Amino acid sequence: MTDFSVSAGDGAVLKASREGAGAPLVLISGLGGTAGFWAPVVAGLRDRFEILTFDQRGIGASTRGTAETDIAQLADDVQAVLDAAGIEAATIVGHSTGGCIAQSLAARAPERVTGLGLSATWLRPSRYMTALFRTRLDLLRLDPVAYTATATLISYAPEWLEANWSAYERAVAKAPTSDTARQIVAERIEALLAFDGSASVPQLTMPAMIIGAADDMIVPAFLQRDLATALPAAPLTLLPEGGHFFPASRTDAFVAAVADWAAGLQ
Repeated sequence: MTDFSVSAGDGAVLKASREGAGAPLVLISGLGGTAGFWAPVVAGLRDRFEILTFDQRGIGASTRGTAETDIAQLADDVQAVLDAAGIEAATIVGHSTGGCIAQSLAARAPERVTGLGLSATWLRPSRYMTALFRTRLDLLRLDPVAYTATATLISYAPEWLEANWSAYERAVAKAPTSDTARQIVAERIEALLAFDGSASVPQLTMPAMIIGAADDMIVPAFLQRDLATALPAAPLTLLPEGGHFFPASRTDAFVAAVADWAAGLQ
């Protein structure tokens, strides 16, 4: 693995890494924004692809900068990572909020995207999602530990979480208890709620794939079906279970789906 730093135009410094060999594949994480989310997926893909991951601005080892945090800015940050890595174009896979970022990048700079992988993401927020995240915002402001605990409980399939309880303990230990951390999470929630990719669908002409889980309580399966309707050429894989964090709880199935699709792009 090679770690490198990426300087954004507003002063943010993003911490990124690359490992493996083969065609470049960028993994963009969701609301949590950490490169670490992808660790088990990277282990399953690095023998076939060169994998790039990074902490998003204000998250983990990356600094916040001064630019407004919206989906367009986060897409610009992905371009900055590609530039710093010397990569003209790559397959982009985004999970949840990362899927919104991937859609924005693909619409704004299609020449940088050879393939678009959309994992547990959406074209526009539904009433369900809007109500859920507005409620989570209220809880974040009142009790960030309870916010993190409930987010973790609804992000994993219950049986998997029961058997892997350390995932819950690690998440709660990293709750955004400082004012700065809470503000960063809040602005990221506002950014994802403001995203609507409907008008950009005609620009998404590159090969795409969609993957979700039938029991996802955060980004429900009907939103994956809505995406598939908007992108009829994109195959839809709907795992029978796995919760919202199925790249962690159903890693083998996720890796197989991404690898089979991405290998066909080469």
